[in-house]
Amino acid sequence: MPNATHKLILDTFGRQLERMPFEKITVSGLIKECAISRNTFYYHFEDIYDLLDKWLEQELGKYTGLTDEENWTESVKGFLHSCKSRKRMIYHLFDSLSRDRLERYLFTTTDSAIYEFVARREERLDLPPQRLQVISDICRYAVFGYFIRFLWNGMNDDIDRGVDELSQVFTLIVSEALAASAAEREPSSDG
Repeated sequence: MPNATHKLILDTFGRQLERMPFEKITVSGLIKECAISRNTFYYHFEDIYDLLDKWLEQELGKYTGLTDEENWTESVKGFLHSCKSRKRMIYHLFDSLSRDRLERYLFTTTDSAIYEFVARREERLDLPPQRLQVISDICRYAVFGYFIRFLWNGMNDDIDRGVDELSQVFTLIVSEALAASAAEREPSSDG
C-alpha cells in the first residue's frame, strides 16, 4: 500500500499530464509542485519512467476485472468512458509514448485478465496452455486495435454500442476457437 507521499507524487503526476505532454514533465517540476526533496522522489521512484509505469499500472489496474463477459464489457466501457472524460491526458500520453511502450502497457495489463476469460470457457476441453495463450493473444490484439481506432476517431465513437458489438464478436471468436481446438484433439473416426 503506497504511503501518502507516494500517492501525492502519483496524483501530482496525473494532474501534470492533464496540463502537458509526458515529455514536458520533469522530476524538478514534480518535486517543486509536491514540495518534496529530490531524495524523497527517488526514494519512491527510480526515475520519471518508473513513475509513469507505476501511474499507468494504478490507472489501468482499475479496469482489469475481465474474467466474465459482464465484467469484461463493463470494464472496457468504464475504461473508455474514463479515457474520454480525460481526453487531454490520454492524448498527452498517446502522443508522447512510443507505440512499443504503449503496447507493452496495454498488453501486460490485459494479459492475465484475457487469458482467464478464455480459460474459464474451456474448463471441460482440457486444452494445453499454449493454445489458450494463442486464443487470448488474438483477443488481446482485437481489443488493442479497437482502442487505437477509438483514439484515431477522436474518442467520438458510441462507447456502449461499440463495446457491446466487440463483446459479441469477442465471445464468438473465443467459442469458435475453443471448439476448433477441441475438435483437433479428438481422434478421427475415419481410421
